[in-house]
Amino acid sequence: MNAPMLLQHPVASRDAWLAQRLQLLAREKELTRLQDQVARERRALPWVRFDDAAYVFHTPQGPRALSELFDGRSQLLVQHFMLGPGWEEGCKSCSFMADHVDAMRPHLAQRDVSFIAISRAPLAEIERFRQRMGWKFRWASSAGGTFNFDFGVSFTPQDMGSGEVDYNYRKQPFPHEEAPGVSAFWRDPASGEVYHCYSTYGRGVEVMMGTYPMLDLAPKGRDEESLPYTMSWVRHHDRYEAATGASACGCGA
Repeated sequence: MNAPMLLQHPVASRDAWLAQRLQLLAREKELTRLQDQVARERRALPWVRFDDAAYVFHTPQGPRALSELFDGRSQLLVQHFMLGPGWEEGCKSCSFMADHVDAMRPHLAQRDVSFIAISRAPLAEIERFRQRMGWKFRWASSAGGTFNFDFGVSFTPQDMGSGEVDYNYRKQPFPHEEAPGVSAFWRDPASGEVYHCYSTYGRGVEVMMGTYPMLDLAPKGRDEESLPYTMSWVRHHDRYEAATGASACGCGA
């Protein structure tokens, strides 16, 4: 929505505004109830036993199994962060997601939830980028393993050559060999067994983008209609003033 359109926006009396606001409030409450219902259905999904011995993750503390990444808690949220081997920097949209994490971590911990990002890049490349961005959250490498491929967020050259990959539960074209996602896991406190509970991809990763709901409240909203693609405005937070050209990530698939 550009400035001329805003200038042409309807203007009403306070009473007329309130009448329409109450109508919208009813719709908002419907949406809230629907979101609560979907959340209950999400939690009711069956779990899949996770083969903890099948994967090794590289961390600053040494190699770890996924069960060792829960940090003493029973729930783990994983950001599948787009940072492939040899990349100069991480995906701009994934970085936008990650910018919201450090402030959430103490609150997640109070609800028995740990967070970690996982990427296919080697640990040294991850650490270099993490330090540049100033993030404190934990970030592990799945380099040398199949974790990213098994969770549908990395694609082989053969996958890319076919023109379509398995992403977000369907076959579709995708412009990169890495993709974003968020996964949830449970570790049984008694047996130590790990279960995969949920994964979301595509626009589902907006759950980590707290900036977007705030923009949705602002008069111009997300203001993305005239852009080449959604999120093309996003930059690494240390690059906004120097930004030129469009983002190369395209994670709004």
